[in-house]
Amino acid sequence: MPTRLLSRLLTFSAGNLRAPVPLTLMCFLVSCAQAATIEAGQSADMIVFGRIWTADRQQPGAEAIAIRGEKIIAVGRRDEVEKHRDGKTRVIDAGTGMVVPGLIDSHIHLMDGGLQLASVQLRDATTRDEFVRRIGEYARKQPQGAWITGGDWDHTLWGGELPARDWIDAVTPDNPVWLNRLDGHMSLANSAAMRAAHVADDVKDVSGGEIVRDKAGRPTGIFKDNALGLIDRAMPDPTMHQRLDATVAAMKYLAARGVTAVHHLGTWSQLEIFRIAERQGLLKTRIYACTPLGEWQRLAKEVKERGRGNDWLRIGGLKGFVDGSLGSHTAAFLEPFSDKPGDRGLLVNSAEDLEAWATAGDREGLQVVVHAIGDRAIRMQLDIYERVALANGPRDRRFRIEHAQHIAPADLPRFAKLGVIASMQPYHAIDDGRWAGRSIGAKRCETTYAFRSLLDSGARLAFGSDWFVAPPTPIEGIYAAVTRRTIDGKNPNGWVPQQKIKVEEALRAYTIDAAYAGFSETKLGSLEPGKLADMVVLDRNLFDTPPAELNTVPIRMTIVGGKVMYDGHANKSADNN
Repeated sequence: MPTRLLSRLLTFSAGNLRAPVPLTLMCFLVSCAQAATIEAGQSADMIVFGRIWTADRQQPGAEAIAIRGEKIIAVGRRDEVEKHRDGKTRVIDAGTGMVVPGLIDSHIHLMDGGLQLASVQLRDATTRDEFVRRIGEYARKQPQGAWITGGDWDHTLWGGELPARDWIDAVTPDNPVWLNRLDGHMSLANSAAMRAAHVADDVKDVSGGEIVRDKAGRPTGIFKDNALGLIDRAMPDPTMHQRLDATVAAMKYLAARGVTAVHHLGTWSQLEIFRIAERQGLLKTRIYACTPLGEWQRLAKEVKERGRGNDWLRIGGLKGFVDGSLGSHTAAFLEPFSDKPGDRGLLVNSAEDLEAWATAGDREGLQVVVHAIGDRAIRMQLDIYERVALANGPRDRRFRIEHAQHIAPADLPRFAKLGVIASMQPYHAIDDGRWAGRSIGAKRCETTYAFRSLLDSGARLAFGSDWFVAPPTPIEGIYAAVTRRTIDGKNPNGWVPQQKIKVEEALRAYTIDAAYAGFSETKLGSLEPGKLADMVVLDRNLFDTPPAELNTVPIRMTIVGGKVMYDGHANKSADNN
């Protein structure tokens, strides 16, 4: 039976793993088609048995996968794939679990996430007293003069009052403190950090940023967006060894959460650390590293001289910024914030600069990916993309808008029309949904994190986490996209429920569509012969799991390039050195 006909018969509205097609009927239909194979008779290094969702529309379900080296050599019926087994083949049986393609995080700050793992943890501090206590306890363990960074605090958890340096100066007398809000668009400095950065009370405002001041005009210690540079310039960089250790720690952390590949939005210095890790054989996660848009010339030169990389580390993407974030009130909106009349946010870069950089980078064949959160920022970037494509002519460019959080209704169909990928982070929806209505009102929330509307318009979604900003856990992201139940438990039926999507749609955004967003769909994103053997064994079948329990499904095993990088049963990452 031809594979295409088999696919039609199975009608996989949610994979081949549940109704309307019974499992017994699925097995019969699969038995009518030969297992897809690269070369009959090849022995497998590893065979994985189980209920498999492949993300391949031609063969959405299978019973077994054979792996040789780093690649998949067969996918299909159990007895057909069994022919590739010999005495040396390692067999993994998923049992009642589920096997899916390796999960791809399409928007991550890998090294920053690794560094944050060793920092003071403030994300769940729910009161001012708890915030101050944790910082004080952490500071007492640090050497005198050592900078205290990270944090990921969230002022909405204690009612919305922004922290101030006066809160923490007494408990951090010997250490400069520079702690970011969880969105990364504003941070708190103590007085020691401001002194180290030579920032006095009469410091001037910064274009594209904000210095929060008290009634007397004195800086409170809160700096936003471009104003962050006033303190950043004084903070010592982590050593090469600290950054390498952070990268390794981050990859181990990601493997335990089913992440096999990432699109890293970062800097040239971070790329150099990744290259060191690659040369030392330390990479456990595939990395597509994007560098700053304003430095497009350097990336163009690198690509011409060194190429785009290999299956473990690739370059070719340019990351830019239009605006800030909703939580920091720096996202750029068409109308003022509901809770801050007269304020429409800010632009981190001018439209003129963004268009010039995007036009030049696109002309060099590089991928342009730009952060835009508010509806004004999104419209501006869509306009820029439209003009760039017209100026440079047709090509497979795959423009992306990162976050695409608050879209004006009139701009929803433009993503599909212009071929712009919406690179979104579902966890943000169930986090921001606790308070977004206060900031922008109920009407604008209707097209906030508009997963359903974008898919229905024909747009392509690529999902990620924005770690360190949010947890790098695709399982929680799937739960967020499917349920939209906010993390405070106050929206059991979903916040803006009309924007919910299905489990399979969310899975595709973490697999094959995420791979497409990084120009890697021919090698990653689905379980097909010839592709790299990246896959995840889940403890339960997502299609049979009640939506409210999706975020509780454990990762049993993570395989990258045919090697087990995480074994949940052993509760440790495998050592493949």
